[in-house]
Amino acid sequence: MKRLKEDVMKVLYFTATGNNLYVAKKIGGESYSIPKLMKQGQFEFEDEKIGIVFPSYYGGVPRIVEEFLDKVKLKSEYIFAVVSFGSFSGAVIPELLEIGKRNQIQFSYINEILMVDNYLPVFDMDKEMKKEPKKNIEESLAQIIKDIQNEKVYIKRHATVIRFIEAIIKKFHSSTKGNPEYDKNFYVEDACNSCKICEKVCPVNNINVDTEPVYKGNCEHCLACINHCPQNAIRLKGERSKTRFINKNIALKEIIDSNS
Repeated sequence: MKRLKEDVMKVLYFTATGNNLYVAKKIGGESYSIPKLMKQGQFEFEDEKIGIVFPSYYGGVPRIVEEFLDKVKLKSEYIFAVVSFGSFSGAVIPELLEIGKRNQIQFSYINEILMVDNYLPVFDMDKEMKKEPKKNIEESLAQIIKDIQNEKVYIKRHATVIRFIEAIIKKFHSSTKGNPEYDKNFYVEDACNSCKICEKVCPVNNINVDTEPVYKGNCEHCLACINHCPQNAIRLKGERSKTRFINKNIALKEIIDSNS
C-alpha cells in the first residue's frame, strides 16, 4: 500500500454536487478524494490531524465511505468527521461511531452541518435553493473550523426521541446499500449529446457512455450524474423538479478530478 507524505492536516472527503468538497477546502490542510483513494489503493495516513468529510445518505454513512473506513489505517492524535445533511441527518453519527469502533478509529470530534438538500425524489430544488441563506452555512462552518483548529473534543448527540428515530432509520439505511435495482430509476431524454460528463463524475465507475449513459448496477445513489448533466437530459423517476443543484463554489472540473 502506498503511503502519503506527512503534513499538518489531511482531509479525506466524498462529494457529488460539491458541498463536501467545499467544506473540505474551507477546513484547510491537504484534501484527498475518497473515491480516488479507493481506486489508487491508498489507505494509510499519518498526520497531526486527519478529517473525514462526507454527506448523510438515507440518514446514514454512504456505502463508499464505509468501505473506505473498513480499509483505511489512520495514525493521528486528533481524528475528526464533518457530516453534511439537508433536512435530517438521521443515524449517521451512531453508525459512524460503530464503523470507527470496529476499525480502531477513535474520533475526537464529530459534527454536522446543514446544507442544501439535493435528493431529487424528495425535494423541489427551486424551493430548497431559496432556503439556502437561512441555513447559516458559513457561520456553522466557521464554528466547526474553529473547533478543529482548537482540537475540541466533541461528539454531536441528539435528544432521546431523535435517537429512537435514528435506530429506525439506521435499520432502513442498511437495506439501501448496494441495491443493484436503483439504476432502473434513471432514464435519459433525447437532449443527451453523449458528452460523457455523467461517466466522468460517477465516483464508482457505474456509467458507460457510447451514445447515451448505460448504468451497470453499482449506483452509489449520489446523483452526481443527474445534477452535473450539462443538457439536463438525465431524469430520475419521482423527481420533484427538473432543476438541478451544484455548489456554486465548486467547478465541474473539481468534481471530475475528485471522482474519476
